[in-house]
Amino acid sequence: MTLLGELRVGKQGLGCMGMSQSYGVGDERESIATIHRALDLGVTLLDTADVYGGVTRPGTADTAGTGANEELVGRAIRSRRDEVVLATKFGLADPDRRPRADAGYVKEAVEDSLRRLDTDRIDLYYLHRVDPTVPIEETVGAMAELVTAGKVRHLGLSEAGAATIRRAHAVHPITALQSEWSLWTRDVEDEIAPTCRELGIGIVPFSPLGRGFLTGRVTSVADLADDDMRRNLPRFAEENFARNTAIVAALRGLAAERGVTAGQLALAWVHHQGEHVVPIPGTKRVKYLEENVAAADLELSADDLRAIEDAAPAVAGDRYPAEFLKLSNQ
Repeated sequence: MTLLGELRVGKQGLGCMGMSQSYGVGDERESIATIHRALDLGVTLLDTADVYGGVTRPGTADTAGTGANEELVGRAIRSRRDEVVLATKFGLADPDRRPRADAGYVKEAVEDSLRRLDTDRIDLYYLHRVDPTVPIEETVGAMAELVTAGKVRHLGLSEAGAATIRRAHAVHPITALQSEWSLWTRDVEDEIAPTCRELGIGIVPFSPLGRGFLTGRVTSVADLADDDMRRNLPRFAEENFARNTAIVAALRGLAAERGVTAGQLALAWVHHQGEHVVPIPGTKRVKYLEENVAAADLELSADDLRAIEDAAPAVAGDRYPAEFLKLSNQ
């Protein structure tokens, strides 16, 4: 078990977004089976958001509808609620997923999430993106009222910058920061991760496998479904894809020496970034869940970590299109 602030969770969480959007057609039966298997394996932190299930890529709606993923997770955990540390997010508002975090919206959003999740409490409630038009003190103050009311247990931020984290933490203790962190996304290491460590805030890396790229299972853009969000990400563009495959090739060589997969090695590297770091690799299939969970127990030496980092010295392309990247680390 690991502590995020004062919140005790398993060493690894499960990102549930892909069960409802972004990575091809979902299968509810298999997704629920994956959630149940995660709980059996000691994966207690389940991550969703109120917008999951309603967007396939920034600015493009699909047919599932906003909130579909929360509803799926709610159905999956209905009989096992006490085994779950349930995390969800708010703050990317319809219809264009713009940041919104005024006090009134905070109170509206939490009621909608509680209803969809079919629960009386949210264990970890994140601000999905910082709203540049609203002081963070107003947003976190309203979130703190939810803690007092018993609707939320702990507060989190997602993709927030170091200065924002400090201001938020001064209003109410922030338990966790959720940000992208992997071998090919390391900008949090400069200022954000040190700030979290100083303040005793846990870090929850999303996309720790580079949106699946670091597993080596995506060998061509043609492997992706037509509606797969990765088709719209710069790192998956043809001019960058081939250059980035060199990273996977190097990881595969190192992984073969250990008798593990490239994805397990990349995920183990994230686990070794600190004792209060809990990655949430996403999957909707039991076999990949089991592979990911095994990575949490893979021991790496200092030499191993250096070799892994040397395998990914530079990444071609930004992690998001420009219009969405500007919402990150604010």
